[in-house]
Order: sequence, then C-alpha cells, then structure tokens
Amino acid sequence: MPANTDTPSKTLIIPALGGLYARLNEAVETILRLVAGGFLTIHGSQKITNPLGAVEMVEGLGFYPGALWSVLLACTEFFGGIFIAIGFLTRPAAFAGLFVLLVTVWFHWVSMGQGFSGAEKSLLWSAMLLFFVIRGGNRHSVDARIGKAF
Repeated sequence: MPANTDTPSKTLIIPALGGLYARLNEAVETILRLVAGGFLTIHGSQKITNPLGAVEMVEGLGFYPGALWSVLLACTEFFGGIFIAIGFLTRPAAFAGLFVLLVTVWFHWVSMGQGFSGAEKSLLWSAMLLFFVIRGGNRHSVDARIGKAF
C-alpha cells in the first residue's frame, strides 16, 4: 500500500519513513504537475508557432473543419500545458489535454495499428493528466491562491 498523508506509519514496512512520505507528498505532486504541464507546453510550442500546421492530420483523423481543430490542438497543448504547470484552471486544462491524448491513443493503437507499443507514451500521459483532472492543482497552485477551482 503506498504511503500518503492518510496512511499510518504502522502499515509501512519501514515505519520511520512515514513522516518523510507525508512531508514530501504534496511537493512531489506539485513537481509532477510542473513536469506534466511543462512538457505539454514544450510539445505544444511546435504547434503554436504554426497553429494551422496540423490541418491535414486532424482531418485525417476525422475532425472537421481541420482549421478549427488544428488551432484548438495547438492551444490545448501550449496554453493548457502552461495552465497545468502553474495550476490555473487545472482540472479543465488537464481534461482538455486528456481528450487530446486519448485521441492520440486511438490514432497510434487503432488507426496506425501499432497497438500498445505505439500508444504507450500517450497512455502514460493520459494517466498523468487524469490524475490532475481528479485532484486539481493542490495548495501550490494559482487555483489555490485565488481560492477558486473547478
């Protein structure tokens, strides 16, 4: 059973680590949010400089009009990544990113016929963003600073 702030130290194999786990729990969650958002922003930075560059790709996946979906894809990855990283509108930004990633799972697994090995990275990203859809940004976020969150 993983240790968290709700796990009594007596359930741990090494109970002395309970305090360490409790102290680092929120910091590690914040680091994961920063990394997930930062990496998504970096990935989206290639698209935001040419927001219409993915028109053919999104239309090839069945998303019409491609000009709209290409711009939404670029904005979701770039601005959504920034929002996730800073913890602003964390849940909606993570949900939008999760939608994009589930489409990439479908693309690699089914459309390209690559199966698990082709979709593996997108599945991992999807799991990370699902975590933030459910958890939100924690107390180290803009959402917490303004006192409002979805």
